[in-house]
Amino acid sequence: QVQLVESGGGLVQPGGSLRLSCTASKIIFGWYDMAWFRQAPGKERELVANSTSGSAGTTNYADFVKGRFTISRDNAKRTVFMQMNNLEPEDTAVYYCNAHRTPQQFWGQGTQVTVSS
Repeated sequence: QVQLVESGGGLVQPGGSLRLSCTASKIIFGWYDMAWFRQAPGKERELVANSTSGSAGTTNYADFVKGRFTISRDNAKRTVFMQMNNLEPEDTAVYYCNAHRTPQQFWGQGTQVTVSS
C-alpha cells in the first residue's frame, strides 16, 4: 500500500531551524501535489505549504509561515522537504505529509515539532 514516511521533527529552541522530509512509496510521485499540514493540540489540522505537480509546479504558503518556511521536492527521490527557519513556539504541532491527486489522498503518520526554550 501507499506509504508516506516523515522524518526530521524534534525539539528546537525559538529562532532555531528544522528540516522535515517525507518519502513516498507506491505512487507516481511526480503526478501528485504534495503538502505539509500541521495540527496543534486542541486545534484543527491546517495547511502549511504545498507544492503542485508537473513541470510548471508552484508553491503556496500559509500566511503564518511566509518568509520562514520553504517547501521543495525531489521527484527522483520521491521526497518532499520543508525547511523551517526562525521557528516560534506557536509552530509547535504534529506535522503531516499529504499527497493528493483527485480523487486520491494519502497521509503520513506525522512527526512532532516542539519549539520551546
